[in-house]
Amino acid sequence: MSAAIAAPKPRRPGWRDVLRSITQQKVGVMLMLGFASGLPFMLVGNTMGYWAREEGVELSAIGFLSWVGIAYSLKFLWAPIIDKADVPFLGRWLGHRRGWMMLAQLIIAAGLGGMAILTPKGGLFAFAALALVAAFASATQDIVVDAWRIESAEKNGELALLTSAYQLGYRGALLVTDALILIVAAKVGWSLSYGWMAVMMGVGLAATLLAREPLAAMRDSATPHASLRTLQGLFDAVAGPFIAFFKQHGSWALLMLVAISLYRMPDFVMGPMANPFYADLHIAKETVGVVRSSFGLFATLGGIAAAGLFAMRFGVRAALLVGGIIGPGSILAFAYLAHHGTDPTVFAATMVIDNFSQGFAGVALIGYMSSLTNVGYTATQYALLSSFYALPGKLLKGFSGVVVEKLTASHGLMDAYSLFFTGTALLGIPAFLLCVVLAIRKPVHIDRQEQDSS
Repeated sequence: MSAAIAAPKPRRPGWRDVLRSITQQKVGVMLMLGFASGLPFMLVGNTMGYWAREEGVELSAIGFLSWVGIAYSLKFLWAPIIDKADVPFLGRWLGHRRGWMMLAQLIIAAGLGGMAILTPKGGLFAFAALALVAAFASATQDIVVDAWRIESAEKNGELALLTSAYQLGYRGALLVTDALILIVAAKVGWSLSYGWMAVMMGVGLAATLLAREPLAAMRDSATPHASLRTLQGLFDAVAGPFIAFFKQHGSWALLMLVAISLYRMPDFVMGPMANPFYADLHIAKETVGVVRSSFGLFATLGGIAAAGLFAMRFGVRAALLVGGIIGPGSILAFAYLAHHGTDPTVFAATMVIDNFSQGFAGVALIGYMSSLTNVGYTATQYALLSSFYALPGKLLKGFSGVVVEKLTASHGLMDAYSLFFTGTALLGIPAFLLCVVLAIRKPVHIDRQEQDSS
């Protein structure tokens, strides 16, 4: 018998193929869902810290307040339920994935509306509790939207495209909640601004109604599963995704999780101090908002587009390496800004460097994590990966305010900020070295993104 003929190497997509794919309807829906996913993130994070700082809350308290974002890093704990159980009524009406989307979006809107009514002055503990509710619902929305994005990619190459659309929508929401809201808050106040953000969750509700339930999710829902009330059903739902992941990737699985957990750590650790830093530089909210919504916007779009096209053309692991350099490196611009804060050109340049780099690195990491999941366990496995990517940084960022305050006592405020940002950038070195190791590794067979580009 003759030897088996090797399968031809998949054709690398050309630029015309890439551009033609952009016109798909699902790309527009993904853009809207990305916006809905990004909208609450800053409102229960850095923007909330800006509001609290203006109300006189101490830096240490702002750092600890950022711990409400740990909800995003624990979502793998309830992701198995979302993978296997339907939402009553909404699930029958909209389908498995879309039912969970709508429930989460309604709770987010309610949580943000409650924060607008209470305000930090109304009681910091109760305010933080409402932020936690919104963060929990937002993390739930992320679980389902990520699963929808991965399961809706019907052929090789679409995953990178949908990931870019998701990031464009997500970053658009960050523009609104991290830049434009500062301009609005300067005119009408924080409470009314947060109220409008609650209303803007309507974009997500509209996207949920327009989206189509993924065929993979419909097939999985139609497949008989052991009830979650039984021991076997609970084991399959909770342990099955993790067993499948480690079986698929073998001894490389742990290294992947460590690299993912370190990749965006510098960005998470510096995050809570960024807006208080601007306030301490005495940069007006309107100025920050205008620069972010102009220079920052174009830089973000450029970074996202560059990463998406780069990943489709050269592979997601190549993009991961580039993001591993420019992501942490961009934080050094903030260390420079600490001593040149009165120069508007330096501030604008810092925003351009930061937004382009973070946009690129975000797409690269999300594309890589998405390529590692198994259909059938999409929500739980991606929740596991995204939890590892965020948990260490979010635990450490709670102490960021304490670090700056300690450094201030011996170096002065601006030197303290500069040292803090420099040290934060250096945290990116281990992740880059691990990415180099992963980049030379032969991809596994079902690695959808790398199959397309290897």
